[in-house]
Amino acid sequence: MIKNKFLLAFIILSSNSVFLESSNLVIKNAKIYDGIENNSYQGHILISEGVISKISKTSIPYAEKIYDAKGKIVTPGFIAPDTQIGIIEIGALSVTRDDEASIYNIGFSIHDAFNPNSVLIPWNRANGITSAITLPRNTSSPIGGLGSFFLLDSNLDISSEADIVMIGRFGGSGSSSRAETLALIDDMLSFVSSLDKKDMSSDASIDKVIDDSSLASHMDFKPRDVKALYRLINDNLPLIIKAHRASDIIKLIELKNTYDLNLIIMGAQEASLVTDEIVENNVPLIVNPINNIPNSFDELASNINMTSMLEKAGATLMFNVSRSHNYHLIRQGAGIAVANGMSYGGAIKALTSNVAKTFNLNNRGSIKVGNMADIVVWEDDPLEPSSMPEKVFINGVDTDLTTRSTRLRDRYIKDLEKPNTYRN
Repeated sequence: MIKNKFLLAFIILSSNSVFLESSNLVIKNAKIYDGIENNSYQGHILISEGVISKISKTSIPYAEKIYDAKGKIVTPGFIAPDTQIGIIEIGALSVTRDDEASIYNIGFSIHDAFNPNSVLIPWNRANGITSAITLPRNTSSPIGGLGSFFLLDSNLDISSEADIVMIGRFGGSGSSSRAETLALIDDMLSFVSSLDKKDMSSDASIDKVIDDSSLASHMDFKPRDVKALYRLINDNLPLIIKAHRASDIIKLIELKNTYDLNLIIMGAQEASLVTDEIVENNVPLIVNPINNIPNSFDELASNINMTSMLEKAGATLMFNVSRSHNYHLIRQGAGIAVANGMSYGGAIKALTSNVAKTFNLNNRGSIKVGNMADIVVWEDDPLEPSSMPEKVFINGVDTDLTTRSTRLRDRYIKDLEKPNTYRN
C-alpha cells in the first residue's frame, strides 16, 4: 500500500514536471521589432514560464511547443497609455460608468472599479493591445484623479499596478481663466511641497494640516487628496496634463522645473513650436496623429508632420486616440505618423517601450531577455488597421482572440437559408 502511494506521488510529480516543460514555447522565424532598436531582425524567441528567456538569431532554441511565425512581424504587445478600459461600457449609460467620484477629488482612484470581463477588453486585445493605462475622468480640480495599469488578459485575478499616474488639464476653458488655473496648480503644489513626513504620519495629522491651510480648506481636501498630491512631489509620481497651446506647454515646463515634477503632456498639438524646450526638459508627450488639424484656438499650429519633427528632435512620443471603445486605433495613428515622416521603428517604440519606460512598467514593453512575454504575431503590417494579430501572448499565455463581434459574425453566416430569427 505504501509502495503504491510512493508510486502515485512519483507519477504526479513526473506529470507536473512534464507540464512545466511543455509550458515552454518557441516563436521561430519571426521578423522582430523589439521596441528597442529601430530596425527589425530575423530571430527566434524562447518563452519559459511567461518570461522571455532567450532570443536567438541563428539556432532555434528547444521547447515543447513551437509556433512558426513564417517571417511575419512580431512586436511587443501594444500598451495604450490613455484609456477608460474596464471602467466604462457605454458612455451614455451612467450605471456602466465608474470614471468619476462624487466625494473624493484629487485622490480618487479607479483601480478597484476595474472590470476584467469588460467587452472592451477582448475587442482591443484581439487588435494587439495587451495592456492599458486606465484613467479617470478629469475632476473639478485642475490636477487630480489617479490612473492604474492593467493587463488585458480577462482574468478575475487581476494583474495590475495601482495608482501609477495622476491626471490634470490646462488650457482654454469656458469656466475660468487659464491664469487662474495655473495659479491654482502652483498653489496646490506649493502647499504640498511644504509638508514633511510628520505632517503625513496619520490622517489626524493631515486633517490638522488641511484645517491650517485656507487653500486646502476651501478646496475641501480630504486626507486621501493630500496623500496623492504628496506623491507628486516626493515619490516622482507621473503627472499627465492635457494641454495644446505652445505658451501653455512652456508654463507647464516651468512648473515642472520649479517642483521637480515627473511631467507628461498629453495632446500637445502645438508642440512643434516648442520642440527644443520639450526635448531639453525631457518631457514625454502623448499625441494623437489622427488629430492633425486645428480643432480649437489652442491648436492653431497643429500639423500632420508634428510626430516626425518631434522624433527627429529626440522627443519621447506615445500615441492615444479619442476616448472610445476603439483604443486599438493607436495603430492607425502610428501608421499615419509613419506615412508623414516618422520612422517605423520609432512608431513601434511609441506603442510599446516608450510607454513602459515613461510609466515605470518594469519588464514590459520590449522583446528582451527577462521581460514578461507580452508578444503579438501579426498577419501583416501592424500599423495597417486592416491587419490583425494571428497570436497574442500575455505573460506567455496564448490568449483567446474571440470577441463579441466575431461571435455575431459566426452566428449569422451559418444557416443562411433560414430567416435570422431561426439561426442559432
